[in-house]
Amino acid sequence: MKQERNKLFIVSGEASGDLHGSNLVKELHTNSPDLEIFAWGGDKMAAAGAKILKHYRDLAFMGFYEVIRNFPTIIRNFGLIKKQILDVNPKVVVLMDYPGFNLRLLSWLKQNNFIVIYYIAPQAWAWKENRVKKMAKYIDQLLVILPFEEEFFTSRGVKTEFVGHPLLQAEGEKLESKNQKNIALLPGSRKQEVEYILPVMLSIQSKFSDYKFVIAAMSHIGEDFYHKFIGDKPVELIFDASDRVISSSDIALVSSGTATLQTALAEVPQIVCYKSGWLNYELGKRLIKVPFISLVNLIFGKEIVRELIQDNLNTSNLAMEVKKLIDKSNGNKRKENYQSLRKLLGEKNASKRVAETILAYYP
Repeated sequence: MKQERNKLFIVSGEASGDLHGSNLVKELHTNSPDLEIFAWGGDKMAAAGAKILKHYRDLAFMGFYEVIRNFPTIIRNFGLIKKQILDVNPKVVVLMDYPGFNLRLLSWLKQNNFIVIYYIAPQAWAWKENRVKKMAKYIDQLLVILPFEEEFFTSRGVKTEFVGHPLLQAEGEKLESKNQKNIALLPGSRKQEVEYILPVMLSIQSKFSDYKFVIAAMSHIGEDFYHKFIGDKPVELIFDASDRVISSSDIALVSSGTATLQTALAEVPQIVCYKSGWLNYELGKRLIKVPFISLVNLIFGKEIVRELIQDNLNTSNLAMEVKKLIDKSNGNKRKENYQSLRKLLGEKNASKRVAETILAYYP
């Protein structure tokens, strides 16, 4: 069956993918207004003009136990997306991050003669390096956003290009404030993360009562879920505006992931916080082969932002690290490091470069 020349399908399963996907959709429509874009994504991609066929809020399963418990749903999702891709019949399918799901689509996509572009690589350099063989076999073009990834994947046979990090395109708009000192809490985009991390973050609130605590919340998680942990603490919830919450803060407590880079690019002092269930942590510890969990430290190859992981993430340690950041004695060095990071992440045109790569496959 001949693919539709003016149709594209994007598969993204997380909040960060929705953000980066929205910028890509805008760029694609700027250069090719007639291109129909169908996607698994979220509200940001929908606002940019993509037709969302499945929302990422129904896809976010974190950890070994959660994947096993939701296995029947995951299997149904595979059946659904295959049917939708065949119905849309696009010329190109763009897979964005979300490797547990997207990598399992690869062989099927190639069997059905779709061109496959993978944007935002699976972290095969951290764990499960054997995934690279499948990537080399089935991906037409891999577009990576971290500077060390191009050499890693190219040397293993994957056609790879470093396009720069899409977070460099963020504007950094701030919240309205009456000169209030803020501590931002970013406990993650999944309920399982929030459940383990947010209570520890909130446990230090009374020790820093001269600061306003602001949670960068996610609407797909729901306000009631956050209030289970907030109780009567004087904490503000701001939904779906993590960039604004970060940019308006004096200090940020951040779960691992894209938010650590967002915080660094906003030049806000941060502490990286991570905690999960005992089984998930023990299994992950044996599989992951990198020395850090934050992208900031991984890019530098050393700890330039403090990481508190699992048992080390407790009230006492967190309060002590926040006091160190308030002290500001290392402020100049931190700013230097953050500015160096910005240079390492490339130019501010990732979405433009990805769009050009995609559109090169269309007449």
